[in-house]
Amino acid sequence: MYKFSVMKNNQQTINQTNHSINWFQKFLMVCSGGNIHILRKTPSEWNKFAGIGGIVLFTAVFATLSAGYAMYTVFDNIWSASGFGVLWGLMIFNLDRYIVSSIKKTGTWWNQVLMAIPRLVLATFLGIIISKPLELKIFEKEVNKQLNTIIQRNKKQLQGEMNGRILQQSGPFETEKKQISEKITNYQKSYDSASVELEKEILGKQSVLTSGKEGFGPNAKRKQELKEQRRQDLENYQKQVAPRLEYLDKEISKVYTNLETERKSTETFEDKFNGFAARLQALDELGKNSAIIGLAAAFIMGLFICLEISPVLVKLISHVGPYDYLLEKTENDFRLYSKEKVAKGNALTDFRIDDFKDKLGK
Repeated sequence: MYKFSVMKNNQQTINQTNHSINWFQKFLMVCSGGNIHILRKTPSEWNKFAGIGGIVLFTAVFATLSAGYAMYTVFDNIWSASGFGVLWGLMIFNLDRYIVSSIKKTGTWWNQVLMAIPRLVLATFLGIIISKPLELKIFEKEVNKQLNTIIQRNKKQLQGEMNGRILQQSGPFETEKKQISEKITNYQKSYDSASVELEKEILGKQSVLTSGKEGFGPNAKRKQELKEQRRQDLENYQKQVAPRLEYLDKEISKVYTNLETERKSTETFEDKFNGFAARLQALDELGKNSAIIGLAAAFIMGLFICLEISPVLVKLISHVGPYDYLLEKTENDFRLYSKEKVAKGNALTDFRIDDFKDKLGK
């Protein structure tokens, strides 16, 4: 009886003792997701929970900076980026607090590991999300240089596509224009040939088509008429196809003008190819092209993943402490209280039903 009384007094002492916590420790403990009322009674746990809270707090700060920079690359507005960054940081802060506080030290170690696995996966995913925008900021100069390379490459590809479309759209016009030009060339050759034969006939040069008699004789006169006929044929054909050639030139010029306008408009968009996704593409290409940058980016990502999962690991590998015992007792007290209330409620309900049936029987 004496021992039971002593144990009861010791238990009351533990339950009733509240130690003073300074404001900074209290703030970090709130960040850790710990129960302040229980922590007041377990001063030996303060350092552990303050350390966990500090990690959660700094993770939220890094998440705020990361999201702020990411949104700034999208909206190019510091106020919108700041607002979203703070909102994202608060969300990560609350999520980290929940992840840490939801890990209980009750049960076997393997049960704790199984409970921690999904939380570790989630924390790893959050670490990757937080690290990427900060990697972009750390390698900003290299990323900007790679972005310029990507832009020039895209412009070159665009120009190649434009040239293909020019050939496709202006091809029929160019073909017809070439056929007309060849026909004009044939008319011109015929005229030039007649001119040469006339000159040979007048000069008396012997050939298959000339008589070899000098002067303007009957043969020369016939060759003069042939020359004049071919000149008229050339001029008539040129006059005939002039409107068509003018139409073809306008259509070809229209194709070039339209595609040039489209090219300039597209290049304007290409010059603005510096958004968040474009920077991620540039960072990915940098990592593939440079082993040093790839390794540095991997280390930075690993650092933030470790930072994100460290509170979970600390809770997982730490020994069961006074806080865990008191937390288990508090939760068990509520379970017992709830069980007792449910049992009393059921008993009272059964009593009223039996009483009602007895009254009906009478």
